[in-house]
Amino acid sequence: MGPLPLPVSIGPIFSLFSGCWTLAWLPLLAQLRLGSTAQPNVFPVARIAGVDIPRDKRIEIALTYVYGIGLTTAQKILSKTGVNPDTRVKDLDDADVQKLRGAAEGYTLEGDLRRQEGMALKRLQDIGCVRGRRHRAGLPVRGQRTRTNARTRRGARKTVAGKKK
Repeated sequence: MGPLPLPVSIGPIFSLFSGCWTLAWLPLLAQLRLGSTAQPNVFPVARIAGVDIPRDKRIEIALTYVYGIGLTTAQKILSKTGVNPDTRVKDLDDADVQKLRGAAEGYTLEGDLRRQEGMALKRLQDIGCVRGRRHRAGLPVRGQRTRTNARTRRGARKTVAGKKK
């Protein structure tokens, strides 16, 4: 069987994909021919604290994608709202999502939490305490050794030329 004839309206799409003309494109092409503007299989995304949480994960895990919600906090939110932790995000109804949003508002999340942490570090640096100076210098803060290791904070090794005799 030869290649399918190209309708006039999809010529640019065909050239963009450098000739990958497969059966997978047929539903899209049918919509272009019919002039339809509806998008197939588009589901609303659950947004909590301004973050699109992944649709195919369990809600208990998906909540941890929000900065400031770990597994323990996610479990507390779910027990407070009465939502089953094993439910997939795509299976939640709007009432459950609204309950989760309301429960999440009781916590400091995302931008507010990042700002709060940044201000705490800036305060340490401004008062000149040891922790602030170590943060500013990019060195380990909590007493770890730096003679060896500490590569995460110090970055890649910078080779220093040896002393000639």
